[in-house]
Parts: sequence; structure tokens; C-alpha cells
Amino acid sequence: MEEIRQDFPILHEPTPGGGRLVYLDNAATSQKPRSVIDALQDYYETTNANVHRGVHVLAEKATQAYEDARIKVAEFIGAPDPRSVIFTRGTTEAINLVAWSWARPRLRPGDRIVVTRMEHHSNFVPWQAMARAAGAELVIADIRDDGTLDPDAFQRALDGPVKLVALAHVSNVLGTVNPVADLVARAREAGAVTVVDGAQGTPHVPVDVEAIGCDFYALSGHKMLGPTGSGALYGRLERLEAMEPFLYGGEMISKVHDDHSTWAEIPHKFEAGTPHIAGAIGLGEAVDYLRRLGPDRVHRWESDLATYTAARLREVPGVRVFGDLPERGGAVSFVTEGIHPHDLAQYLDQLGIAIRAGHLCAQPLLRRLGVTAVSRASVAFYNTAEEIGLLVDGLHRARSFFLRG
Repeated sequence: MEEIRQDFPILHEPTPGGGRLVYLDNAATSQKPRSVIDALQDYYETTNANVHRGVHVLAEKATQAYEDARIKVAEFIGAPDPRSVIFTRGTTEAINLVAWSWARPRLRPGDRIVVTRMEHHSNFVPWQAMARAAGAELVIADIRDDGTLDPDAFQRALDGPVKLVALAHVSNVLGTVNPVADLVARAREAGAVTVVDGAQGTPHVPVDVEAIGCDFYALSGHKMLGPTGSGALYGRLERLEAMEPFLYGGEMISKVHDDHSTWAEIPHKFEAGTPHIAGAIGLGEAVDYLRRLGPDRVHRWESDLATYTAARLREVPGVRVFGDLPERGGAVSFVTEGIHPHDLAQYLDQLGIAIRAGHLCAQPLLRRLGVTAVSRASVAFYNTAEEIGLLVDGLHRARSFFLRG
């Protein structure tokens, strides 16, 4: 563990109070290992040029590095063809690409879109907007009290003219790991196209899109050790071929005539303009780092540590932990009686402990839980049980501070 932590320079930065940083906000964004930081610096110092355009040495070198990164991402998620990986700015853009390029032209009045109650806004609001624009119906499959998806509610939601099903691989609030392969199989049997939000999947659980069987899988680079503004959409080739572009402009065209244009082959059809080249290269390096660690090994450590975190938090008087799960991703959300989550986060920050507070971009889920805001501690493989102990000590101190009267 100490060798791994040495790879992350920010973990050794002193806090304003002079103590050590305890970073437990990994579901918002992960920290970056030195190898990713070095890859970004190396690109700008030795390779900086635009891709797919120039014939000079730098352009060819940049293009090769960019396309090598695509191959790495494809292999990491089990995509059968690198062309099925579209580089985006992250999960939000990837899902919007599907919403505008696949769903919007195909939805009709009376069609049904199914989402789950645990979706992040990025996998909820686009479908809400698409349903409203097309006169389609948005159906929400609810969760059980233990934080898992209600399989009966999901099956009932499929009983109708279902055009599309969108669901999270792992909940960013509860840490629930959904049985996505089973859910996707049910959705496909109902005739629906499937979109999986993998923002919390790829950092924490092994991903194989072929085994999952989904039509689309979205991921964010910055949550899996990569740079901000990087990410990808996996799509089945036949789906991508049939879709119109999401953005128009340079690089995504084949021919431009006075009265019409034709498009480049996939994946370039969906990558208009100058892409985030350094971001893609950095994401490729992040994938290399995760593959060296081993996704199964990462998942085991993080799931065990998150389970330990939930158990330790439940020992603190007045703390309510959401989700009674046999297996979980890295996120553990909770509320502390008598202390607003924002106040708690600010207090812990003074102790050098970084957590998240708020509605976590999941307001429909929080309403189901009966709260408007939560605190969230989210772990990564570089976190330790000792750090969870510091969080628990901080909660006891916070209770003494806020509830002393």
C-alpha cells in the first residue's frame, strides 16, 4: 500500500492545518498517479500537434499516441473493436451523444424510456428531456429499502413499448453494484436498447461490455485516474453506424458540398473538432496503471474497505448509513443527526479529511431516501483502514463540537 501511495503526489501534500490529507471524495474525482501526470507533460513537451490532419512527424506521433489510447480503453472494457470507442469529455457528454444521436430521432409518442431511481442526473435528465420532446413516457424503476434495485419494479417497467433502458453500473450514492448483465438481458428481451452509466463502474469493478451485452457504455476518465475532461462512449458498431453525428464541424466529415455533406467513418464521425488529445493519452496511461494493479484486485480491496467504512460509521451515535449491501462500490453515504452535511464536510476539512456533501446529483434518489442532502465518503484503492479510523474520530469530534449544547 505504501508503494502505491507513493505513486500519488497529492496524497503527500500537507493540509492547510499542517496535517496529512485524507482524501475520501473519490466518487467525485480520483487522484492521479505520477505516470498519468508524466504522460500529460511528455505529450506537451515532445509530441504536441493536432491529430489525423498533418503529415509531419509530430502530427503522426500525436495521432499514433491518441489511437493507441483508444485501443487501450477498448481492451480495458472488453470492447471487441477499437472503432466502437468514441472519445468524449466524460460520461455526461457520452450519454447526451446517445440521447441526441440515437434516441431523439427514433422516439415516438407513447414509447417508453426506463431508468432506475438510483441514477445520477447525467443518466436521468437527458432521458427526461428526450421523453418530453418526443411525447414518450419516462418510467422509473424503484429501489428496495436496502439500497438494491427492486427486480419486480424493473420487470414491471419493461411491460410496455420500451424503446430504451438506462441504468447505472454502480450507484454514486449507495455504492450498489447492479447486476447489469441480467438487467440488460431482460431489457433486450423486451426489445429495448440499453445504456449503462459506467462512471462509477470502470474505476471500481471489472468491466466487460461484451459480457454485459449492452448497446452503449459510458465512462469518465477523471474518475478512473485519468485527466479531467476525458472519457469515452462504447457503442455497438451497428448502432454507431446508424446514428447521425452529435456535433458538426472539422474532422468528422468525409466530403462537404455546397448543399450537403457526408460523414467520416466511425469513430471519427463523433469526434468533431480538435479532441482533448492529451486527455485521451492520459486516460490511456490511467488504464495501463489500473491494468497493472488488476481490476479484480482493485475491486476486492475497495469493496472490503467500503464495507468496513459503513460498519465503522454505524458505530458513531446518530449516524445513519444508507444501503445495507452484501457487495458495494466505493461510495458510502450517510447523515449525522443534528449536523447538516455541509457543516460536517467543512468541519472535517479543517482536520484534513475531504468528503462530499449535498444531493450528489441524485435528487430523485435522495427524495426516496427521505433526505435532501447526505455526506459521502468514497474510497479508492489507495485509501487505508487507518484513514477510515481518522474519519470516524473526526465524526466523534464533530458531534462534540456541534452538539455540545
